[in-house]
Amino acid sequence: MGGEGRGGRGVTIDWVGWLATALFVGSYFCRQQVTLRRVQGVAALVWMTYGILIHALPVVVANIIVASVAFWSSFERAPR
Repeated sequence: MGGEGRGGRGVTIDWVGWLATALFVGSYFCRQQVTLRRVQGVAALVWMTYGILIHALPVVVANIIVASVAFWSSFERAPR
């Protein structure tokens, strides 16, 4: 289940990915849209960290975009 052949560090890196997955899935249990988006933003930052650790630029860039949109939309003001 991942991490094989990479020594102890690979297993630690895998746990960063699992944490990101758990946060993202957990966000769907949030009742308020603002909370959901902020939790998804945090999950995206953890995914970004995972991407850095595995040297996967597409994962990093995609999750910078997702985190930015999630946080921006969670602070957007309601129209007057």
